[in-house]
Amino acid sequence: MPMGFYMFHPADLLMIPAILFALWAQARVRGAYAKYSKAGVRAGLTGADVARLILRNRNMAVAGAIGKGILGEAVNIECIPGEMTDHYDPRDKTLRLSEGVYHGRSIAALGIAAHEVGHALQDADNYAPMQLRQLMYPASSIGSTLAFPLIFGGLILGYMGYAVPWLITAGIWLFAAAVAFTIVTLPVEFNASRRALLALASGGYLTDEELDGARAVLNAAALTYVAAAAAAVLQLIRLILITQRRN
Repeated sequence: MPMGFYMFHPADLLMIPAILFALWAQARVRGAYAKYSKAGVRAGLTGADVARLILRNRNMAVAGAIGKGILGEAVNIECIPGEMTDHYDPRDKTLRLSEGVYHGRSIAALGIAAHEVGHALQDADNYAPMQLRQLMYPASSIGSTLAFPLIFGGLILGYMGYAVPWLITAGIWLFAAAVAFTIVTLPVEFNASRRALLALASGGYLTDEELDGARAVLNAAALTYVAAAAAAVLQLIRLILITQRRN
């Protein structure tokens, strides 16, 4: 990129609150996890135990345990390495829990495990926002990969005297698809947490005090998704403003 190609644009200031919000959200979730991963639960259950129990209470089978369930294919539960790497994959009906959550007997472990089971319940219920997110994923994945190369490529070519506004427009639209995905993710994550807290309370797996701790962990985690969505929207606005001025 030629020296002096990029000049400061007032729209760059939009990213300052986004970055600060993201850092604050990350600090909140790490603080909540650190606190409640050390707080044991009276029931003595592990995250994997609670995941299996919630699924069985919903007549959903656990693979390798009781075969197929009333609501369709059995859900696999796997232990994976890492911290806060927990997720549910609807493509192969697999609930993947990090080691600390799978084997953990803490408030944080049970809260996170129940949250991921919430996604499995959404899948079984054909929860519309989750289905929409799955449909949007391919476009979002392509958008997040190609958007910036296309935008910057268009800007560089424009700087060199080759007007290719369609290249920048394509990049903006691809990035917009990725932004839309982060927005659709919000109701999916909030609903999974709501399902988790209801399941933990109705099953009696946590005391009222422990449930407050699980709620704190899940609320903190939700902030990271809000921060990601806010940052994505502000980045899209920034890109539109910058490319309009320079193209």
